[in-house]
Formats: sequence, C-alpha cells, structure tokens
Amino acid sequence: MLFTSVDDVAERLAETGYLASTAVATTVFLADRLGKPLLVEGPAGVGKTELAKAVAEVADATLVRLQCYEGVDESRALYEWNHAKQLLRITAGRDESWDETRTDIFSEEFLLPRPLLTAIRGSDPKVLLIDETDKADVEVEGLLLEVLSDFQVTVPELGTITATRRPFTVLTSNASRELSEALRRRCLFLHIGFPDEELERRIVRLKVPGLDETLARSVVRVVGALRAMDLRKVPSVAETIDWARTLLALGADSLDEDVVRDSLGVVLKHQDDVLKAAAKLDLDAV
Repeated sequence: MLFTSVDDVAERLAETGYLASTAVATTVFLADRLGKPLLVEGPAGVGKTELAKAVAEVADATLVRLQCYEGVDESRALYEWNHAKQLLRITAGRDESWDETRTDIFSEEFLLPRPLLTAIRGSDPKVLLIDETDKADVEVEGLLLEVLSDFQVTVPELGTITATRRPFTVLTSNASRELSEALRRRCLFLHIGFPDEELERRIVRLKVPGLDETLARSVVRVVGALRAMDLRKVPSVAETIDWARTLLALGADSLDEDVVRDSLGVVLKHQDDVLKAAAKLDLDAV
C-alpha cells in the first residue's frame, strides 16, 4: 500500500506541490487500498493528469502514460511485433524449418511493449496514466477491460501475461463522450471540479510564490467572476496560475482595468470571450 490514511495522502501529495481536497485525498486512498483503477473526470486544467504525476512522485514509481486520441489502436496501447527485426531473423535463418523460425521470432526478443503491457510487467512500482480516455474510439475501451479487471494482457503467441505487482491506475476524462458502464464498473469515480476560492488561492500562492497575497486573492476572485459568465471556455486552474505568473512578470501590484484588458488573452482563449468579459466584468464588484 502506498498510503496509510487519508491525511497521509493529503500531506504527501502536498509535498509534491499538489494540494488535494478531502474528496480527492479520500478517493486516492481508497483506490490504493482497494487496488481499483481511479476514473477522474472534470474540465480541462483542474489537475487530473497532475494527480497521477503527483502519486508517481510520492510512490517513487515509474509513470507509464497512454495518451489517448482518435485512432489509437491495440498496437499503440498494448504491444506490437518488431517486424523489421523479425524479417532480418527470417532472412538469416533460411536453412531452418518454419517451425524453428516461428518459435524464435514470436518471442520476447521481438516484442515491443506499449504502455498497457509495460505497466503490468516487472515488479517495480508503476503508476499507469490513461490520459483523456474519452478521446479514444469506443473500441479501445474493450482493450482496457481485460487490463483493468484482472491486470493481465493476452498475447496469442506468448500466452497471458499477468501483473506480479498491480500499478496504481488513473484514467482521466473531460467527458467529451460518455464512457461505457463496463469500464466505469471497474473503477472508483472521482470528479474534480474548480476548487473553492480558498483552495485556489492556496494553489496560486504555492505555484507562484512571488505573488503578493492581496493580488492572489484578486486574481482568484476575478477568475471566479469569469467562470460565472456564459463563455465558450471558462478559465481553468492552470490558466489562473498562468495569469498570476503573467501579472508577476509585468510587475503589476493590483488588478486595474488596464492590466486586465492587456492580459485577458492569457486567461481566455477565444476573442468573443475576451470581448464579452471586457464588457461585463466589473472589477469594483469583485
């Protein structure tokens, strides 16, 4: 087990720079104690991927990352054979029978493990991050079911490879599509939303230590006001931190209209959002 208690999770993650809420710390503790994969959903930029990285750092474990995207398939997720090396081996063994050659070329020497297979092999501690699971095709979820239920992978030519030490597994999703119930059943669920004002202020002060306390409060409050607007993309925690770093680089000591107007492009990513915020944002009311 990686953690002894919920408080231990929160304290050790904080040492890496990840400030976890009680809900996050509790779910991470249960995922570790129960040996279950952890499905983390929430908007982009709230710390889903960073959570897996922080757990890997705390556990002194290798982070194995499968970045999902449309078109990712078995050869990118599980394994593939080194066809060029196999061809060289076949060419070199022309005088051998096919049975002799086949036994050789479908062996470990010619196997190229991809993230899912890499994560379950070996006895060293690993954290498996399956990032942006919702961006992969539905068929990829079928590849995940065997791995996440029994932590094993079947290679027809070699047999079934079962983990001797289960990786701490984190799946992230921005909920751009609904994941299957079969996949959800195998996981503990955690939703990470935008933090409350106090936690976000602490995060900003931790990530941008040179920022004045008063300015940090102002940044967090203005970002909160922006999130309350009907924007195409509301600012994430990552963008709050970027804005704080920007203000520090500009030498700003307060958030006045000129500073906000000149730097809104750091925190908002669409021109219509910038125009809407510039028209509606009332700094005196924040």
